[in-house]
Amino acid sequence: MYTEKVIEHFRHPHHMGKLDDYTAVGKVGNIVCGDVMWLYIKVENDEQGREVISDISWETFGCTAAIATSSMVSDIAKGKTIDQAIAITNKDVADELGGLPPIKMHCSALAADALNEAIYSYLTEQGRDIPPALLKRHEHIAKEIASLEERYKAFATEGKET
Repeated sequence: MYTEKVIEHFRHPHHMGKLDDYTAVGKVGNIVCGDVMWLYIKVENDEQGREVISDISWETFGCTAAIATSSMVSDIAKGKTIDQAIAITNKDVADELGGLPPIKMHCSALAADALNEAIYSYLTEQGRDIPPALLKRHEHIAKEIASLEERYKAFATEGKET
């Protein structure tokens, strides 16, 4: 079912844990499957003055694929410029892992979304313009979360007194 590379990243994940001196964090989750990812980035200028992700880490509560995709997205994004990191897709993450079962592709999307949300947070905190592709992705993520929260509101409030 899983490739050897997925199993390797699950058993020996890279960049796992909370980065103490992070610049921004992207927080995403999938209410349907229960996976939650927090991805931390540290942004610094390189020798050419470009903003790069100099360090990255993550905390994920989820399945084998969620852990493996968190590990892989951190490998792919580390050392990339902000623009290069924005361009990382869930397909890139899945391809680097040698593929994922179709039912687990949402995990690669969640990992790419966490990276995008961390970059969005960073640029917002810096008062910077948000590139159109990133803004579109953020709006899609926010809309998806709002839709899921609305759909499952009854379950979240069930049994609670108002």
